[in-house]
Amino acid sequence: MTALTTITVTLPQIAKMIDYSLLHPNLTDEEIRDGLEVAKRFNVATACMKPYSIPLGKKVLAGSDVLISAVVGFPYGINTTKIKVLEAEQAVEDGAREVDMMVNIGKVRSGDFDYVGKEIRAVNEAVVKRGAALNVVLDNDFLSDRDVSRICLICSAARVAFVKTVFFLQPGRSYERQGKMLSRLRLMKATVTDGIRIKVAGGIRSLDELFIAMLTGVSRVGAASTAAILEEATARGIGSIPVKIALPPPADE
Repeated sequence: MTALTTITVTLPQIAKMIDYSLLHPNLTDEEIRDGLEVAKRFNVATACMKPYSIPLGKKVLAGSDVLISAVVGFPYGINTTKIKVLEAEQAVEDGAREVDMMVNIGKVRSGDFDYVGKEIRAVNEAVVKRGAALNVVLDNDFLSDRDVSRICLICSAARVAFVKTVFFLQPGRSYERQGKMLSRLRLMKATVTDGIRIKVAGGIRSLDELFIAMLTGVSRVGAASTAAILEEATARGIGSIPVKIALPPPADE
């Protein structure tokens, strides 16, 4: 029998691992406001939102240390580099402290890594110059291990803040059961250089899934199920005092 893995955590530590995702295209202003209040109540790391919502985010999150992250080129990275740079600059000027830029999926799959690298460097320069951090986002539904490795190397050379992988799960599919999420995260962790952190979004819907991501070396998770995850933590007796949690081995082991 495989031994259980233990992890010692607090509720504030878990909360600061979470980017609360407010990106669903049909969210109303009132629903976004409600989500921001949840982010503020739990004191998560960031509220991740569409660029037009940044002013609302600044208003609701005022007085807290919850940062705003905004998406650029979302969701498939198809905008030109010039537009991505302008989007990123505007987002930071409006109040975003982190920028999530989607790589151009078509260019990656075409093997045009010169284009991809120039774009990442251009957006990173624009963001860092304005005092914010860049997250380079990879869509795992479309990219191979080789693609991900190449992008991680490019991001490492550019010294971006985070490389972020997203899993848009389709009905009837579970990347965790298949081991794809874990293997991809391990590949990223093994490829990026020291100081480049890893995020994962999509597919993290429970506290144990967050813990597994943490054990894999992930620094931050994006989750629309933030309230459910943190309420589950509270129900399991996790609070401000560190507690030890026993976890089963990951599904692919």
